[in-house]
Amino acid sequence: MSSPELRFDDRVAVITGAGGGLGRQYALLLAARGARVVVNDTGGSVTGDGADGEAANAVVAEIRRSGGQAVADAHSVASPEGGQAIIDTALRAWGRVDIVINNAGIVGDAPFEDMTSDRLDPLVDVHLNGAFYVTRPAWTVMRDRRYGRILNTCSAAGILGAERMSNYGAAKTGLIGFTRALAAEGAEHHIKVNAIAPIASTRMMAHSVDGATGGPVAEGDAAAQAVLDDLVGQYLRRLDPALVAPVAAFLTHRECPVSGEIFTVGAGHVARFFIGRTRGFHRDGLSVEDVRDHLDEIRDEAGYTVPGGPADEMRELFATLAAPNVE
Repeated sequence: MSSPELRFDDRVAVITGAGGGLGRQYALLLAARGARVVVNDTGGSVTGDGADGEAANAVVAEIRRSGGQAVADAHSVASPEGGQAIIDTALRAWGRVDIVINNAGIVGDAPFEDMTSDRLDPLVDVHLNGAFYVTRPAWTVMRDRRYGRILNTCSAAGILGAERMSNYGAAKTGLIGFTRALAAEGAEHHIKVNAIAPIASTRMMAHSVDGATGGPVAEGDAAAQAVLDDLVGQYLRRLDPALVAPVAAFLTHRECPVSGEIFTVGAGHVARFFIGRTRGFHRDGLSVEDVRDHLDEIRDEAGYTVPGGPADEMRELFATLAAPNVE
């Protein structure tokens, strides 16, 4: 016997960066399951240049042709006024906001020595500030209705680190702290907040892959470059953005039981990232030499824990202090 289909009837979802790639797939799936969707997209390039309202309009037309409900919005997430305007679009159309998916993003890779404020600020504005500016007005609506689902987009580039992406990684990892804080604040209001680290073949990934594979091979052996391009192509074809959408949908559904968590998703595979704490080493009067001499013990992952928040971490510290001191 199959389980009931998860539906979004009467729910209103705001999805930023929904004119293509992952955002488009999120919008199509939620609309197909009954949600009324605000398709937000400025229609700019992958690096944030230009604007074209037709990107959002095309997705809205696609949803409506399939019998769904959607409206387009072309405001930028990168200002408080833009974030408010995006939420106002949902309120004018349907009088409520139940779901926010902060998906809008741009890239601007460069070695750290070339990472000027001109490369840093736009990414922080779109990824981190943008999520804040869109979520803030939606939060008020959700809090008053005592229900909400928020999904932020982080990245392995920040969680694990990636060369040439200090701006992107910093902005994306800031969203982890944002997610965890809102999850804690939202609990009493029945607002659940999670994060997704997608791995999908999108314009942003293609831009980064081109930069990563355009080095010595591209400048040398053409045959070797052709082989590399073929391998990359085969890999990317498996990273269909549509395979990420089901996870985004579940995490924004009323039946989602978790909050404050991070999920990595790609090619039909789903896993959880988590923040662990080793048992570590303790000595009263800790010295520099103690850190040097016990570094392996400090880093030893055996018996690690996963604190749910700062209070859990403090309890673990106090438990360690109450234990017999190491001599």
